Amino acid sequence: MSHDIEYSEKYADEDYEYRRRSRAATRHRFWQLPRTPCVRAIRRRARARRHVILPKHIAKTMTKGRLLLETEWRGLGVTQSRGWGHYAIHKPEPHILLFRRPNNTDPVTGLAPGGKRIDPTGKIIN
Repeated sequence: MSHDIEYSEKYADEDYEYRRRSRAATRHRFWQLPRTPCVRAIRRRARARRHVILPKHIAKTMTKGRLLLETEWRGLGVTQSRGWGHYAIHKPEPHILLFRRPNNTDPVTGLAPGGKRIDPTGKIIN
């Protein structure tokens, strides 16, 4: 099941890294960021962009209309380093999952810089 999942690259702004997870049925559907000044700036500063395309049979099992906990998205077969949080639902395309984590998060421990913890949506807990 998880061997059918495709991963793209990541993208980042000054504070967070971001990833898109897509549950689309096709493997050839790539995400295009809108052409706004903010997004153009993100593209210039980006280290990378990333999304995942999940097969249709996995998309049917998704809980719709709410953010997923790490155990839930990992249970679907999404594999990524620690510290990522599902922070938004793209309403026009609810099959797309959006993830973020603070820049320089330790990928092994999932701790943000300075050893700070991260909440389920990828924000630093003060």
